[in-house]
Amino acid sequence: MMNNGNEQAGWRQHIVSTPDVLSGKPRIDGTRIPVALVLGYLAAGSTYDEIIGEFPDLTRENIAACLDYARDLAEYQVV
Repeated sequence: MMNNGNEQAGWRQHIVSTPDVLSGKPRIDGTRIPVALVLGYLAAGSTYDEIIGEFPDLTRENIAACLDYARDLAEYQVV
């Protein structure tokens, strides 16, 4: 199941980047699960439930936050 709009997540509440964990790659707060990994699963067609089955520490809000984060990056403009 994809994000249906009811799972809006402010990604800043769920995604962190610190230089001492995963070399600073964005990850789900409280885990070592990189955002890119979650996005890869979604791109491959995995559902939220399938991803949570693989990574029980994740929540639907965490997954929605990854999509929100990716959207913000895609909209980023260098001035």
